Amino acid sequence: MIFLTFSLLLILVTSDAEPQNVALRGRATHSTNVGSPSAAINAIDGNTDPLWARGTCFSSQSELSPWWRVDLLKTHKISHITITNRGDCCADYINGVEILIGDSLANNGNNNPRCAKITAIPLAGTQTFQCNDMAGRYVNLIRTGISGHLTFCEVQVFGVPLNNCYYHT
Repeated sequence: MIFLTFSLLLILVTSDAEPQNVALRGRATHSTNVGSPSAAINAIDGNTDPLWARGTCFSSQSELSPWWRVDLLKTHKISHITITNRGDCCADYINGVEILIGDSLANNGNNNPRCAKITAIPLAGTQTFQCNDMAGRYVNLIRTGISGHLTFCEVQVFGVPLNNCYYHT
């Protein structure tokens, strides 16, 4: 009788490539929006124009803890996130926002670990937040415990995909 023993070693491979804006290929959703032209996808269209009337920004309805999320379609190692605020009004609608990254959709992804908290971004301002290679498929922006609108014009998520696993025998 011959016994064969196989041992499998699972190896997770990451790319050495430079981080790119992986949000451009993602799918965006939100708790609510105020209707056209403020769809969630506007915030990942690659257009940093800060004027809401041009249809390049996102805005939620006024609600408690409004949130926005991009699904990157697979887990990425995220180095940093750059956010462009509106330029026509409402600069404070981004104040207090938490940037969350993870693989869970529990509570719409709003239970994932925090990368950063936005204090303020000026009108038409752009700010970058370092995430130190946090891994996740979902990036959420949420105004936790704050009642009001959530609005911004672009979210750029710079990262590299965690490649598929392969088995070594």
